[in-house]
Amino acid sequence: MENSDRDILRQLFKAAVDAADPKITLKSNLPTPPKGRTIVIGCGKGVAQMASALEQSWEGDLSGVVVTRYGFSDNCKKIKVLEAAHPVPDENGLTATKCIFDSLEGLTADDLVIALICGGGSALLPSPPPDFKLSDEQELNKVLLNSGAPIGVMNAIRKHFSQVKGGQLALAAYPAPVITLVVSDVPGDDPAQVASGPTIADRVSIQDAISFINGYKIGIPKNIKDYFEKEDMNIPSINDQRFSKNEVKVIASSKISLLAAAKKAEELGFESYILSDAIEGRASDIGIMHAALAKFSKDENTIFRSPAVILSGGETTVEILGKSGRGGRNTEFLLSFALSIENEPNITALAADTDGIDGSESNAGAFCDGNTALKMREKGFNPRMHLIQHDAWTAFNAVDELFSPGPTGTNVNDFRAILLS
Repeated sequence: MENSDRDILRQLFKAAVDAADPKITLKSNLPTPPKGRTIVIGCGKGVAQMASALEQSWEGDLSGVVVTRYGFSDNCKKIKVLEAAHPVPDENGLTATKCIFDSLEGLTADDLVIALICGGGSALLPSPPPDFKLSDEQELNKVLLNSGAPIGVMNAIRKHFSQVKGGQLALAAYPAPVITLVVSDVPGDDPAQVASGPTIADRVSIQDAISFINGYKIGIPKNIKDYFEKEDMNIPSINDQRFSKNEVKVIASSKISLLAAAKKAEELGFESYILSDAIEGRASDIGIMHAALAKFSKDENTIFRSPAVILSGGETTVEILGKSGRGGRNTEFLLSFALSIENEPNITALAADTDGIDGSESNAGAFCDGNTALKMREKGFNPRMHLIQHDAWTAFNAVDELFSPGPTGTNVNDFRAILLS
């Protein structure tokens, strides 16, 4: 039964990922070819697969440049695919940003820019403000990643320390119109938040960014905070007329993927319940909350009718105050969940990032059940200490429970499935 439960969870993950496959979702959202040139730009961990799907579907000539994470490339014949570092930017990211800006030079109103945007693009398109270096943007990114702040807060701050984010890339294409095709990995599916919206203007102001820094007590370097407090700095306004002919389409999202997983669960004979596609908060806290719901399924007053699958998406965070171990937010969520369901029968869970990579490791996430924490102890690992030390990868690796499907070619954020058998 243990293996079959995990196999069911694998099938649900596959259904969720397949629903976000650009080969399926992109073609029906393509615009009419223009009179002039078609230039493709893009960024994100799944952008190479989006570019490949575009090449296969586009009627006419095109060219362009996209940037993805190291090891996430796909075969493209006309669109150049560059690779750079994620989640902390590097020099290759700077080079890729320049190449994308270069591809937009000299366009006219008869040309068309297709922007392919998906999660991970914030790090892949570095471009610090004048008088700042890549090292400054790297340090800011590290501080934000360790702060525990929601993704919307991190992106609001990133946008105001960039020459590319918050719609600035689209302005470089003017007067050519820009159509942005988005695979959303953010809670709520606001396209301006995906990859910090390089082609999409946002309402967030510099005053908002400063209030986030202060409210979340984010310790950004003094020289960057001083820069933020200059009154004359801002990203483009959403009312800027240069955006007026641009279009934005969300072609894949967590909600769509969760609905696909729910349909698959019902085909397999399970009742399906989607909690939300936009859950945020500390990964360990969200793990405890999900465990409470799973355990309540045995109560006579529960809304869950077993056998059932509880599904959720969104993006949790991990606040790191000191030295951390190995792992990402999905394994941290699941280790907290595993501790909370210890000795509970008939509960099996999978938590994984839909892009196939959880944080900086090579796994997407992990599996657990009511015996997982005990197995860790039997192997000489204290799961509670590994949770405190943000070292969930090590604990799950010790009991061979890591889930490693490899890069999926898409990214609609976290996927969580709890099987109540």
